[in-house]
Amino acid sequence: MCRNIRTLHNFDPPATQEEIRAAALQYVRKVSGSSKPSRANAEAFDRAVDEVADATARLLDALVTSAPPRDREAEAAKRRARSAERFAA
Repeated sequence: MCRNIRTLHNFDPPATQEEIRAAALQYVRKVSGSSKPSRANAEAFDRAVDEVADATARLLDALVTSAPPRDREAEAAKRRARSAERFAA
């Protein structure tokens, strides 16, 4: 999976539309193999991003869990620690 796509489920506060759209954009970029589509493909690319974002929002709304919501700052600190360990000189 693309490292730039972050888990969006079970956070307090919930994922924003901007976060959902950013994840959808990363997914479509990965699948299409293009970070910026040509003008000929721009409409299809944008439509795909919109559809993936809509599907993601529906998924997040439908998911249930008994686990307590995760803290965004704590999760970000864990990511930074893993990154520092991975790229330590």
